[in-house]
Amino acid sequence: MTGFFSRLLAPPPARDRVTGRAGAALPDHCHVEIDGKAVQVAINWNPRASRYTLRLAGAVRQPVVTIPARGSLHEARSFLERHRGWLKARLDALPASTPLADGAQVPLRGELLRIQHRPGRGLVRVERSGGEPILVVSGDIAHLPRRVTDFLKREARIDFEAATARHARALGVGVKAVRLGDPASRWGSCSSSGTISYSWRVVMAPPSVLDYLVAHEVAHLREMNHSPRFWKLVRQLCPDLEAAKTWLTRNGATLHAIGAA
Repeated sequence: MTGFFSRLLAPPPARDRVTGRAGAALPDHCHVEIDGKAVQVAINWNPRASRYTLRLAGAVRQPVVTIPARGSLHEARSFLERHRGWLKARLDALPASTPLADGAQVPLRGELLRIQHRPGRGLVRVERSGGEPILVVSGDIAHLPRRVTDFLKREARIDFEAATARHARALGVGVKAVRLGDPASRWGSCSSSGTISYSWRVVMAPPSVLDYLVAHEVAHLREMNHSPRFWKLVRQLCPDLEAAKTWLTRNGATLHAIGAA
């Protein structure tokens, strides 16, 4: 999806700016110490960049430092040290991990469900108790996080396959396969062969967000780019796309924090 981090161009391999060894591979990450912990920072070697930059990118808000054409790893580390306070403040502002445990809440299609463990056998299912939605999870409590995750993935497949088929019919295109995963940097992708991949976590978002994501990826089967023609197709399938894009930008990190270690 547009807006998420990707390596733009590989830097020229002529010489390692740090060691001076010709042809040495350039690193794709480094570390900066924050509160006594080593925080991994991805490196974007970008010969088109004119200065060093630091940002949080992708669905999991990964720290990324951009090194310009004549930059070096040594200078990048100095840059990170000078901006350590900025990075700490933004990392501290990210949502804390939400464990999948008895009594915790987990969203499904934008609605919060309270997890309730019940000993014995039975399928994971949604019940209503006095109007409150309950996600009933049976079996060994040690297996509860996995069972909740498996349930969410099954629900995600139902929604993604239905929405993909609907939008594909609307555009008159064929889909080779629908795959689900848990990528860190993007919510969906579409290959030229017709395989579409989605993050199962989007089933936790409001249905309009999932619908937008599917519209976005299916439209790539007609336009494998982000041209005005592409966005016209997306808007044709999902008129309220701006609201859905905004929701993902604001809440994407929260989705990745659910069940995170």
